[in-house]
Amino acid sequence: MASDNVNDGRDARDAGDEAAAGAGLSTAPAQEDETPAAAGAPREEGGTAHPGSFGGARRPGAAGAAGWLAREVTGWARWAWRQLTSMRVALILLFLLALGAIPGSLIPQSDANALLVEEFKADNDLLGRVYERLQLFDVYSSVWFSAIYILLFVSLIGCIVPRTWQFTGQLRGRPPRAPRRLDRMPAYTTWRTGADPEQVLGAAQRVLKRRWFRTAPGEGSVAAEKGYLREAGNLLFHLSLIVMLVAFGTSQLFYSEGGKLVVEGDGFSNTLPQYDDFSSGTLFDVDHDLDPFGFTLNEFTAEFSREGPDLGTPTVFRADITYWTPDGTETDATVQPNQPVVIGDSKIYLLGHGFAPVITVTDGQGRTAYSGPVPFLPQDTALTSTGVVKVTDYLDENGEPEQLGFQGFFNPSYAIDEVRGPHSTFPDPDLPVLTLTAYHGDLGLDSGIPQNVYQLNTRKLEQFTDEDGEPFRFDLLPGESIDLPDGKGTISYEGYERWATFKVSTKTGNGWALTGALAAVAGLAGSLLLQRRRVWVRATTDEAGRTVVELASLGRTESARIPEELADLAAALQPDAPMIPESSDQGARA
Repeated sequence: MASDNVNDGRDARDAGDEAAAGAGLSTAPAQEDETPAAAGAPREEGGTAHPGSFGGARRPGAAGAAGWLAREVTGWARWAWRQLTSMRVALILLFLLALGAIPGSLIPQSDANALLVEEFKADNDLLGRVYERLQLFDVYSSVWFSAIYILLFVSLIGCIVPRTWQFTGQLRGRPPRAPRRLDRMPAYTTWRTGADPEQVLGAAQRVLKRRWFRTAPGEGSVAAEKGYLREAGNLLFHLSLIVMLVAFGTSQLFYSEGGKLVVEGDGFSNTLPQYDDFSSGTLFDVDHDLDPFGFTLNEFTAEFSREGPDLGTPTVFRADITYWTPDGTETDATVQPNQPVVIGDSKIYLLGHGFAPVITVTDGQGRTAYSGPVPFLPQDTALTSTGVVKVTDYLDENGEPEQLGFQGFFNPSYAIDEVRGPHSTFPDPDLPVLTLTAYHGDLGLDSGIPQNVYQLNTRKLEQFTDEDGEPFRFDLLPGESIDLPDGKGTISYEGYERWATFKVSTKTGNGWALTGALAAVAGLAGSLLLQRRRVWVRATTDEAGRTVVELASLGRTESARIPEELADLAAALQPDAPMIPESSDQGARA
């Protein structure tokens, strides 16, 4: 019985050694004991038990009530903090953030296109009011989206900071001493040699160091550990998430982005009134943060494939510009898709192109009421384009002020059929025909309500009719003109110009976001591909005076590489600790 008790005690000590050997391999933050008995204060004499969430004794009087309330509030606050900083809640918040971005992509946003938002509200009265109450027209600046983003940020910070200290401690730690029973490790081998124990341990330490193990000599043993970069990869991955969140948040606060359509020969200055549409972050100051520059579109070139399966596909898409800066320097540059021109902190991107028919309108008094290029917007890949012409400075045949409106199509390669009507068959101007219908009356520009320059409001306009009472519609080739009915004047199609649309963007934090993303990928790859493992070598002398060599290895996860690596280490140690052949069945096992 005494012998059994001794063996049981040894087994308990061995189990403790094995537990110590495996300790420290976990990267999860340490959890405190939050049982009610541990969290509550000890019962004091004269105190009365009060059913609380976190136990404890409540003393009589106001002081006792205040102490109990403080304990409850502190307990619930700590519980809420642990829930918020858990991986489960972080994943839920990340999912909610992605889910919240969906309406921002499907519903028009005020900061991107306020006019489209107003049109949506006008067409959908009830739905528009619901969307506005839910802040779905301003998703990315809404209270609920900001709350999700901030909670996710706090959750990651609260999760990463404790892990950072833990990882730092593990990187600085030394390999633990060898357990008492190495033969209980997952991979183990042993043999006997005639070399001295000190010689074996010295050779083992040299072999392990050559293989990038961190070693620590002990009493009759050498402990070694490898795979610290796995923890460094974990640390890098989590820190990179913070960098990416900060970069994304900064880019939303300090960004600016605007679009501009420029006709060949015209210019653009980087000031707010010059933009067709503009959006910026909350902390972006348009009066001081816009880079001072401007540019002129000298020529736009577009060429298209005319044969084969790529028929109509662009082969050349280029805008030649000249930009200037406040010091008076002018520089020629070329903007191409995915090849922006960088001026200061701003990037100029080329987005699209089209045609602008040059139109001249004379009024009923024979004077020029309008003259210039009018951009028409493409509707398909063949550049079938729609547009309007609004003539406000106009006098009719009696000298009375009136307004004219024209709307229709510009087709670079004209064709017509019963199904599609006028349309283009190819994006190059092989047969550039301008097709318009004409109106006269009030364009509604004096009402104060903003209008889309590419749409014609016909509510207060009357359509011109021909001699048969049919709507007055006409086709013009370059150089042609036509008289308007009732002596209202003429309209001439002088030719066409090309136009291009540009996006001027200032994005702060993009470099940090890219760096964080690359670092996160590198850290994740390191944490997944590298394996933390420990090796112990022990050399002792048996009763016969021979040296018993023991090697054992322990990995964080099951892997076939652990026994293989241990076998390689044993083979590398053989020259310094050659095996003594034995007739017994003792030998190596792994």
